[in-house]
Amino acid sequence: MQVYCTKQHANNGSNRFCTQCGEPLPLAVGQVIDNRYQIIRQLGQGGFGRTYLAEDKNQFHQTCVLKEFAPQVKEPQDLQKAKELFEREANVLKKLQHPQIPRFHTSLQVKLGNKDFFLLVQDYVDGDDYSQLLEQRQSHGKTFSEEEVTTLLRQILPVLSYIHSLDVVHRDISPDNLILRSSDHLPMLIDFGGVKQLPASQGFWFTKLAGNHTLLGKKGYAPEEQLRQGKVYLNSDLYSLAVTILVLLTGKEPQKLYDSYQGLWYWGKEINVSPQLEAVLKKMLAYKPSDRYQTAEQILKNLPLLTATKPPTTHLTKLKTMIVAPGRQRANALVSKFHNKTQAVAKSIPLPVWIRPFAVSLGGTALVVLTGAGTWAVVNAVIRSVTSITIPSISLPEIPQLPNPLGQPVSDKGTKDNTQIISRRQQLEIPEVFFIKMVDELFYTSKPELKGRSLTSKAEDTALRNEWYDVASNFLDKLEQANLSTATRQKLGNYRSQDYEIWRRQARAGQLGNYTISQLNKDTNEKFDRLFPGQQRGKLNQQTFGQIWYAIAADQVSKLKSSN
Repeated sequence: MQVYCTKQHANNGSNRFCTQCGEPLPLAVGQVIDNRYQIIRQLGQGGFGRTYLAEDKNQFHQTCVLKEFAPQVKEPQDLQKAKELFEREANVLKKLQHPQIPRFHTSLQVKLGNKDFFLLVQDYVDGDDYSQLLEQRQSHGKTFSEEEVTTLLRQILPVLSYIHSLDVVHRDISPDNLILRSSDHLPMLIDFGGVKQLPASQGFWFTKLAGNHTLLGKKGYAPEEQLRQGKVYLNSDLYSLAVTILVLLTGKEPQKLYDSYQGLWYWGKEINVSPQLEAVLKKMLAYKPSDRYQTAEQILKNLPLLTATKPPTTHLTKLKTMIVAPGRQRANALVSKFHNKTQAVAKSIPLPVWIRPFAVSLGGTALVVLTGAGTWAVVNAVIRSVTSITIPSISLPEIPQLPNPLGQPVSDKGTKDNTQIISRRQQLEIPEVFFIKMVDELFYTSKPELKGRSLTSKAEDTALRNEWYDVASNFLDKLEQANLSTATRQKLGNYRSQDYEIWRRQARAGQLGNYTISQLNKDTNEKFDRLFPGQQRGKLNQQTFGQIWYAIAADQVSKLKSSN
């Protein structure tokens, strides 16, 4: 069996490095590492190696992330240095105990073939990073609003305050290192590797977290002292966070927002925000570190109040059980508060009367209820005609929106209990963002007269909410009938056209035996048609029905590869 590096060089399946360019080759799906962690799929790739979604067989098949470091070394001293740097990052990650930072499990050194590999094991965060969310917004001609980025600042600055209190500087804050967690819609700060690729003569990738002489950070996001001098301060992270905010607001890369000759940002031209937020961002972006805010707490005190623009309507969101609602209009704000001293600076929002009796407990200790604020969602066009399924153009899901039938309290008589739907969705491990999009489409397609009308928690909408629940339950029935594997269900909402192209290449290379891409299309279409008869495959919504088509195809490819 042949495997391919990112440059599409063909290699023997037993190789761990590309014989042509030296790039580490991916671990095989199904491969078990350290007799414990079974690879489900690859999540991403960077200069250090790759990250994988894996199943921990010793922890009730819980999913986790394996972060790979692949040192290509020949000299013993180089291998020893790689080990030291790897352990240094692992030791830093062990110290970080925060609900918005993936929990560190362990570090591993394993021998695959005749090469040593280092791996970090961390919690898996189900969600999309902010670069993906921005990409989705831009596909609809939108970017993030001022209210949304202000909320993001309020939610992520306490995390920076926490890591800075431990003298840890992230050094690589950017949209792709912030993930919007699906379970509670809080931003997660990821990738503390500070990864850098050394010159080829030194022979390996490594991470380095300590010391002020390492040149790390993304161009445009990192401040001058970091990129040019290799020096970092606590407020170097604050600079990078401000650039991230500008990118989310404008949808443009930092280089398009900054006049490098004059040393000025294009305020008022490319960047249009309220005077108060502009003043905060300008101070975060000061050229001299001494002119910036020195701590995250100082920024939080100066941020504009969300209620200054439009008073939001609050409602309850339960941790880890919330499923987001029909409707796609962006929420004005999501303000969260944990029982954690590093988050004490977060602003509280008055609760409406119906929320006050509610509380969520865990292990006998009260957990602070997440409170979100947002306008009722306005439903967009029901079904969009997009590209053919044979050459799909798949977009990433938008930020989940509030409020929703499943997140609303069951207070009026006649409203069905939604807890069973929540439980079934979680047991099947279906990403909630995809689930809501799919149920939305099915529901509003069946009721085109409701186009542009959102469901409320009022008594007059009880019947409609119950119908929405019925649609959700029937859809779960369909997915159970499909008998999809756990891995393909987990990936729903994240399939792209690249997946199909990979299958096409594998079929051409004979990796699927005598099975052709045409046969894959035929078999997938037949199974899809049994589940959803009457759907025009050439016009499938790529964010909903198209994802199911992909999942069916992915399972078929996986079965073929395992049999060859």
